[in-house]
Amino acid sequence: MKIAILLPYKENFSPEYPGAVSLFVNETSKISKYKKNIIVFGNTEYKKKFNLKYVNIDLKKSFLSSQTKNYVSKFLKIQKKYDFSIVEVHNRPSYISQLNKDLKKTVISLYFHNDPLSMDGSKSIDDRKKLLKSCYKIIFNSNWSKKRFLEGLENKFVNSNKLVVFFQSASKKNFSILKKKKNWITFVGKLNKAKGYDVFASAIKKILNKYPNWKAKIIGDEKREKISIQHKNVDVLGFLNHEKVLKIFEKSSIAVACSRWEEPFGRTSLEASANGCAVVITNKGGLPETITNAKILEILNIKKLYKVISNLIENKKERKKLQELSLKNFYLTHSFVAKMIDDYRDEKLQIQNKFNSPKNKKILRILHITNFNERLDGRLFFNTGRRINNGFIRQGHSVLGFSDRDIQKYYKSVNDYKGAKTLNDKLKKTCYNYKPDLIIIGHADLISKDQISELRDDYPNARFGQWFLDPLNRKGPDFERNKSRILDKADVVDSTFLTTSPDVLPFLKKKNSFFIPNPSDISFEILNNYNKSCNVDVFFALSHGVHRGVLKSGKIDDRINFLKDLQIKTPNIKFDIYGIDKIQPIWADHYFKTIENAKMGLNLSRGQAIKYYSSDRITQIVGNGLVCLIDEKTKYRDFFTDQEMVFYKNINDLSEKILRISSDEKLRKRIAKQGKNKYMKYFNSDLVSKFIIDKTLDRKSKNMFFWEK
Repeated sequence: MKIAILLPYKENFSPEYPGAVSLFVNETSKISKYKKNIIVFGNTEYKKKFNLKYVNIDLKKSFLSSQTKNYVSKFLKIQKKYDFSIVEVHNRPSYISQLNKDLKKTVISLYFHNDPLSMDGSKSIDDRKKLLKSCYKIIFNSNWSKKRFLEGLENKFVNSNKLVVFFQSASKKNFSILKKKKNWITFVGKLNKAKGYDVFASAIKKILNKYPNWKAKIIGDEKREKISIQHKNVDVLGFLNHEKVLKIFEKSSIAVACSRWEEPFGRTSLEASANGCAVVITNKGGLPETITNAKILEILNIKKLYKVISNLIENKKERKKLQELSLKNFYLTHSFVAKMIDDYRDEKLQIQNKFNSPKNKKILRILHITNFNERLDGRLFFNTGRRINNGFIRQGHSVLGFSDRDIQKYYKSVNDYKGAKTLNDKLKKTCYNYKPDLIIIGHADLISKDQISELRDDYPNARFGQWFLDPLNRKGPDFERNKSRILDKADVVDSTFLTTSPDVLPFLKKKNSFFIPNPSDISFEILNNYNKSCNVDVFFALSHGVHRGVLKSGKIDDRINFLKDLQIKTPNIKFDIYGIDKIQPIWADHYFKTIENAKMGLNLSRGQAIKYYSSDRITQIVGNGLVCLIDEKTKYRDFFTDQEMVFYKNINDLSEKILRISSDEKLRKRIAKQGKNKYMKYFNSDLVSKFIIDKTLDRKSKNMFFWEK
């Protein structure tokens, strides 16, 4: 694991003439836990460098090509031998597109030290959208800079995990420094109007004339503007190295950073505060974020600045209090900011950390995307999606249900005929607000694979899983369609769960594909038919599509012929069958009121039986205390004995067993009770939902789940 830091071209990574970027990189990197893994790349003519691993990118002068492009190109060549995990680019958004073409598998993060809207590569809205897509993190030195980046972007970007603020830092002095304070007023920065130096120069003359025992220390230079100040108590020191600047701050009582322009951040006020100065700033850009206690000028003019400084000089008690509070409340230390940077590196490098890894969280935020059928007025409330959802909630997790079919139905329009575009956009916005640890998808076909991939990029710590309930028998209904529905997202999720055994599905990757039983639920399966006499022998309900809710004219499937033959072969047996011969299917409360009169339930699925597959009717049959009649080719004998379910070989065998059980109440009740007890104990929604979570997060369970074979 290696980290590359790419400085701006011509940034001096040297203590002789360092810029703010070099100071920041040096101070945070030398105490980073990744110090040994960091290599800084830059271009400087100074021989003396900061004491970190450093590679100087030497370039020959060229009039035919851009030196900046040559600089990045040479970095790309050099970095190949290191195999970096992360490349951190400082203050040059224009580098990102060139880097992104070559560093396909390497994480790229971008630090902004200036106003994003003033820099090539981030001025336009399209530029910034490209950066959001290309970068793992975009790091700002102030909230003001972050807000500038977001100007003109849609609200969905505002809460993006990619955008973070890591302030610059300073070395905090202890309170003994306050005893060294002298009657010095300090100004550090470019000596120009943008920094408010013209106002300071005029105000300080008046101050020093009134208070002759005070002095002004002015550090900085400016080649383009000449703002002169002549006074016996003014020391214009020009440019000084960083250590000398800090020594002057240690002795200064008052420090002024009166910028006229919107400062992205303010190193002067930050370091003055860390050295116990009484700080005076303007309310510009990120300046107020650099300090916890200061005098803030809402309007910059000579009169206002003179008044504030004069009050601090005359009111010694207030000045001392401000100095003490500056030290007491200062928190932007090098160690504080370095840890923030290391934490983000931990996150990407997947060092399992209890603070950022869902694998180690006790309480998860789960976004469960499936059809909750809100538009159908409760008719399909008792479905598998609800059962799994209940299991997530019972484990104590925060669960947000996202009903894809309802959203798609409500929001489709002429411009979005299927509603898919709106659905995916709404999912993206929901994730930005909810910040899920786990996203579980059930039959949400209109959620696009590309959208899931984008969310994976935006939320690298989140994990994704999908569950699928429909039949996957080659000779069954819609095999090719169902197969493609699963495979559509199989490569962009961490796990796939099916009600068919994956080992009989050659098209699936077995490593992250798992069988789950149709889960029972203690709040749904509330009947105990084995405790009473029932006037119906065999119950079966069929439908031609649950969302339609009624029979489709002319629709025929193999189950209808099987049922009619079974009735002929099994005379004197009371069958209660719905969904054929113009008898409409039944739903919700009507379904439960009907099934409570039945002794047995036929668990018959379309097509040939396949290992472990069953529709969710199995939970409604077994879970409500009916005897479950099931084809032995489903291999459910791997889980249940003949004392818990009735397995049949063919229609003749089934007919014989129905006759025997219908005439033996004691046998019927015993099988039904034992079947329900086992199903509710081992195949319940709490366990199934826990299994989904554990496998998706790659957690090790204390005990093997009953259905893991």
